Amino acid sequence: MRVAGRMARLGTESAFEVLARARALERAGREIVHLEIGEPDFDTPAHIKEAAKRALDGGATHYGPSAGLPELREAIAKHVAETRGVPVSPDEVVVTPGAKPIMFFTILALVGEGDEVIYPNPGFPIYESVINFVGGVPVPIPLLEARGFGFDLELFERRVSPRTRLIIVNSPENPTGGVLDRAQLERIATIAAARGIPVLADEIYRQFLYEGEFVSITGFPGMRERTILLDGFSKSYAMTGWRLGYGVMPQALAEHVTRLMVNSASCTATFVQLAGLAALQGDQTSVTRMVAEFKRRRDLLVEGLNRLPGVTCARPRGAFYVFPNIKATARPSADVAERLLNEAGVAALAGTAFGAHGEGFLRLSYANSEANLRLALDRMRPVFESLAKR
Repeated sequence: MRVAGRMARLGTESAFEVLARARALERAGREIVHLEIGEPDFDTPAHIKEAAKRALDGGATHYGPSAGLPELREAIAKHVAETRGVPVSPDEVVVTPGAKPIMFFTILALVGEGDEVIYPNPGFPIYESVINFVGGVPVPIPLLEARGFGFDLELFERRVSPRTRLIIVNSPENPTGGVLDRAQLERIATIAAARGIPVLADEIYRQFLYEGEFVSITGFPGMRERTILLDGFSKSYAMTGWRLGYGVMPQALAEHVTRLMVNSASCTATFVQLAGLAALQGDQTSVTRMVAEFKRRRDLLVEGLNRLPGVTCARPRGAFYVFPNIKATARPSADVAERLLNEAGVAALAGTAFGAHGEGFLRLSYANSEANLRLALDRMRPVFESLAKR
């Protein structure tokens, strides 16, 4: 079967590839510690599951509006207004099956052949994948450990050009756990507003912030009308498999994104949206407890990694990943990740899974139990000791 040439430009998400390989090893009898997948190991809170059951029993199994149920869009608008301090109308909200469609639809709607998109690197791999797929030109901004994995703002200003059609920011960040501070976001916002460039603000890890304040770029002058805010339920409410996300954007763009929903998924599952409504309006204690537990695990893992030979690890301020520096091993990060999986039974991701500027690093998710994190550290030590002897 002949496949269209554009498919060669579409990338993938390595976490799922490594997960599949790890599962295959488990089927062969190996015991694997999973630090590769960005998925909370907590169960979806009971009141959310109960809301979904009631919705199913009540017949919420039919098509709904392509932009999302009115009651959920109203709740999201209220939630975003309260958490970002900006007014939001339900007409500016589009609900999607997971948050990834907001990335895909935004880039598809705004970026044409040869248009440039500025994005973080290392960063979530779907950014670069979709930019390439639509024929855009990826313009990476390296996130450097020496800068706390923040934007190199001088380089950013040099790389903004008349062909820049979109700027992507992600804070807290995947894979580094870095957080863009107020001064960095203000400078990005000033340039974007002055040049009329839209910004896709990926804030899916907003609630996973352990130190400092969360700042959204939407609140800066001129940004309310040119920001596409991406968020969802997967991380905060441990609802990865439910597939429920949303975007908040200017109404004119929301109409285009809704048409892309019509032409792709039709709508997001109705009973899932009602579960999301219960998540937003219900008890938030489960979120608070999960974040506190992740902070404890972060500290455990960072301290353990810094005791391994050839490894240094900065303490991330957000998300639930660490991004340890393994440059002292003098080995490609992909090779080290391969050895950890095959020799130690620890599934991790090479930093290059998130872009060329991730070389020399690994990404480990601490969305796993304390016992498994300690086991992973014990298993990794012989591998790094072996690498240190070479």
